Amino acid sequence: MKRFLLLFVICFLVHSCARVGSPVGGPKDTLAPKFLSSNIDTTRINVKRDIHELRLDFDEYVTLKDINKNLIISPPIKNIKRILPSNIANKFVLIQWADTLQANTTYNFNFGNSIADNNESNILRYFNFAFSTGEKLDDLYISGDIKDAMQIKKKTGTNENKMVVGLYQVKDTMNYKQKPYYITKVDDDGYYELNYLSPGKYRIIAFEDENGNSVYDPGKEKIGFKKETVDVEKSISGLNLSVYPSKKALKYSEMKEAPGGVLMTFEGHPDVVKVESLNDKLKDIKITHTPKSDSVRIWFDAVKNNIGQETTEKLMFSHNIGPKKDTVYSVSLFYKYNKKNTMDIFSDNGGSSLDPKSDFKISSNYFIDKIDPSKWRLATKGDSLSTLPFTAKISEVNPYQILVQSDFVNGKEYQLTIPKETVSSFYAKNTQSKRFDFTVDKVEQFGSLEFTLSNAPASNYWIQLLDSSDKVVYQKYTKGDRVKFDILKPNEYIVRILVDNNNDKYWDEADFATETFAEDAYVFYKKALVKALWETREEWDLTDTRTLDNPKGINTSATAATPPALEEKEKTVVQEIKKEVKSADAVITPVK
Repeated sequence: MKRFLLLFVICFLVHSCARVGSPVGGPKDTLAPKFLSSNIDTTRINVKRDIHELRLDFDEYVTLKDINKNLIISPPIKNIKRILPSNIANKFVLIQWADTLQANTTYNFNFGNSIADNNESNILRYFNFAFSTGEKLDDLYISGDIKDAMQIKKKTGTNENKMVVGLYQVKDTMNYKQKPYYITKVDDDGYYELNYLSPGKYRIIAFEDENGNSVYDPGKEKIGFKKETVDVEKSISGLNLSVYPSKKALKYSEMKEAPGGVLMTFEGHPDVVKVESLNDKLKDIKITHTPKSDSVRIWFDAVKNNIGQETTEKLMFSHNIGPKKDTVYSVSLFYKYNKKNTMDIFSDNGGSSLDPKSDFKISSNYFIDKIDPSKWRLATKGDSLSTLPFTAKISEVNPYQILVQSDFVNGKEYQLTIPKETVSSFYAKNTQSKRFDFTVDKVEQFGSLEFTLSNAPASNYWIQLLDSSDKVVYQKYTKGDRVKFDILKPNEYIVRILVDNNNDKYWDEADFATETFAEDAYVFYKKALVKALWETREEWDLTDTRTLDNPKGINTSATAATPPALEEKEKTVVQEIKKEVKSADAVITPVK
């Protein structure tokens, strides 16, 4: 019996010791992975040029998030063969390449926010690792802030900040189609650092790297730059840049059938386009093009000339816009007449209501050449006998629009009748009679907005009111330090100013190829609230650096990562806070 009891106790104890239970909890892991060591000597100098990999070891399993977007190597190393971990977490990061490294050069591997632990995805922020193939590690740096001069809303989520800053070595021949010699990402607060720079003369640019190729693509990506050479003999702080939409190079795009003829489109904004027909059957054509517009309309009478009536026909035209100046280029399309594309007119007032003190606007899908308002009739609704006086004219700024003016009374309903064939284009007339019913809104449903500007532009400018979708709903082309919008629908408006510095009535984008800066642009730091029967007055100093995302002007870059050169040189409280973020061992353009 005693033996049985002893055996039972032993079995119970063994079972208790071997039993595996579920974790009972504990504090959540909030610590980022810690860098331990690398395959490169701790001095990180005199690294052999024929080394072909970098291995970084960590204290826990790590993963790489969007490594191709985050990793920036300066100077660039071509022919990257392998980056680990890829799908399975490891306690190391491995980068392998085929190139032979340059002599006496400091290389910086900037991982951005790509390294995270496998369990809780804690990010090792602003992680850099640098080494040199020479006898010293270059320790110069450039830092500053990048501002998008046209930005309305801060980018979040899938619209993350894609801005980068790059340095090109100044040489007799500059090739901006290659990656910059040094390059770094701009953080979400607009702060950047270019670290481990060697002394020399550089050109600095900032651009929105939309396609992630680390090369500025003119006309597709925003650009900011300095014309002056940056002489890096010592570290530079506060080198700030503003980026603007960039100018597209002039280039033919496409041609297609359109109401009344053919639509020819271009990339860029040509001042003048000369177009001629190369077709025997089609000699009588009209060409319309608004200066700086990217489209040209070719008008002709397809029925009269029997063009594309039964079968598709090949049409050829010439134009003078291309890569070579003073050269005529021929283009063609297969044209089939669309019977549905007849000339039509329609209301252009955003509905059946009309703002007080406004013109009634009528638009057409055809260029309006002539109108015959003597046959039109304006009357108050329900009054079939009387006819009200009015005037009508083709808009001077939009030849597809007619402006009808009269002493419209607030709150009254009106009818405007336009018989067919009283609105003409070059080879067509409106094919249907139209009656437009509309009501003039009461003035008490609207408010006003007045701005007093400090440091106002010396030249003309557009002041624009944008809605929540960034669409321009009101604008004025004006000059001076005071501007007022009298009749505005109640809403919150984003306010923007585009300056016409050269007074050509077109806002010019930045052109890096010719070192031409974009014309000035400003965004008011808060939304303007317009209420019914309310006069809103705002004061705006155009030198004010506050933004919609930072209306109090707080210096959000104060806690950004610190250039390594500063870690020993500046022992301020801010620098100490910044260093906490680092790993201790790692080398840290408009409405036209």
